[in-house]
Amino acid sequence: MAHDTVKDGLVVSMEYKLTVDGEVLDSSDEAGPLQFLTGYGNIIPGLENEMMGMKIGDSKNVTVQPEDGYGEFDEEAFTDVPRTEFPADMKLEEGLELHVTDEDGNHQAAYVAEFDDKTVKLDFNHPLAGAVLEFSVKVVALRDPTEEELDHGHVHEDGGHHH
Repeated sequence: MAHDTVKDGLVVSMEYKLTVDGEVLDSSDEAGPLQFLTGYGNIIPGLENEMMGMKIGDSKNVTVQPEDGYGEFDEEAFTDVPRTEFPADMKLEEGLELHVTDEDGNHQAAYVAEFDDKTVKLDFNHPLAGAVLEFSVKVVALRDPTEEELDHGHVHEDGGHHH
């Protein structure tokens, strides 16, 4: 069945550009349109909500506030870790992204905020926490998801890149 309007439970292909503070941080120019499955939290809520009802070929500029994007910046979301917990030969640098596992076994991304010989301060905020996100989006295609995609709650791209 052909669809022409964005609604829940469809796979949307969109061209997009993300601008923060006047700087383009991400766009679909290089990798081609991003596909996502609506209704499953594949993309940030502030953008998905605004795209509902758009038709193929429609373009829109959407401003997403932090609470509907990557969250507010949390001053508490820093942890000091002893330098000895990192491999001795690991080259640390500010802004380095690390993947850490918490007590519950959940994987999280953390960023090295600062470090010295004894302590490494990790920042668990998303890099875009607290940012106002300016999206320019265009709907280029809509389709029904496959059963597998619905089972998994996200799009399966053949050899595509994953965010």
